[in-house]
Amino acid sequence: MSSKADKLGVSASFARAQPVGVSSRRAAIAEATGAPTSGVVPPSEVPIEALAHNPFNLREDLTDLDELAQSLSVRGQLQPLAVATRMAFMEAHPGATDGLGRAPYVVIDGNRRLAAAQLAGLKTMHIHVNDALSASAADILESALIANVHRVDVAPMDQARALQELVDVHGSQAQVAKRIGKTPAWVSQRLTLLNLTPELQDKVETGELKVEPARRIGRLPQEEQAAAATESINAVTPPRQRTRPAPPAVNAVNAPAPAAAPAPTTPTPRITISAQSPETIADALTAHLTPDDLKAVTELLMQRI
Repeated sequence: MSSKADKLGVSASFARAQPVGVSSRRAAIAEATGAPTSGVVPPSEVPIEALAHNPFNLREDLTDLDELAQSLSVRGQLQPLAVATRMAFMEAHPGATDGLGRAPYVVIDGNRRLAAAQLAGLKTMHIHVNDALSASAADILESALIANVHRVDVAPMDQARALQELVDVHGSQAQVAKRIGKTPAWVSQRLTLLNLTPELQDKVETGELKVEPARRIGRLPQEEQAAAATESINAVTPPRQRTRPAPPAVNAVNAPAPAAAPAPTTPTPRITISAQSPETIADALTAHLTPDDLKAVTELLMQRI
């Protein structure tokens, strides 16, 4: 008689240990789905078809996978995926099982690596099972956001939408900032993208409107945003003017050379900053400094921390 693992086409390691203290509800779900119960010792490596993507993944699109797939093919998997058992996920989210198929595990952190591994044709993947990650939709979203908050490949609009969902759950930006280890100003700054008109949000997603000016524009009334965005998109840094030498004097043979006129000086611009918050300071500096100067100031500030 074939085992449940054989029917699923997954590793027999799913059935190495016997369930301990399994509830009747969990046992019924296990019978219907073939998912491992809480009493089963989780494996550290499973067939790739045993893994389902996280339905609450904060990335709307898993893009630019070719390079990661090549890395997985050449170097292998360096970090295990953080997963929850299908059983724990179904108990917490009985109505959110679309797309899970019959996979015994749901990936909480590592969906991009899973997609790249599928593209690369990998047969198995290393996992770390943690059912606590599937306690609620907010926990899953929060775990995914915290894991990705420092990564440059998370689209700004996706990050803003995920932060707003966390605000809806936890009640305030301050609570969200505390839970993800950021300042309230950091959270507020990123949420301003959601105040943009839908057309400007599309421009942020395509890269036509850069993120920094978009955050400033998001604090304006929507009827003023289109003009401000057009000005930002069309803004060109003016070229530096060069001082041209004066033309030689006519019929000035044997005449003493005139004294060179002093080069015109440009008055040093003054930046007035209303130090109400770090965010207003950053806005003032960004508005008045060139990108190179802003980078230099940032490096100086980092040296003083």
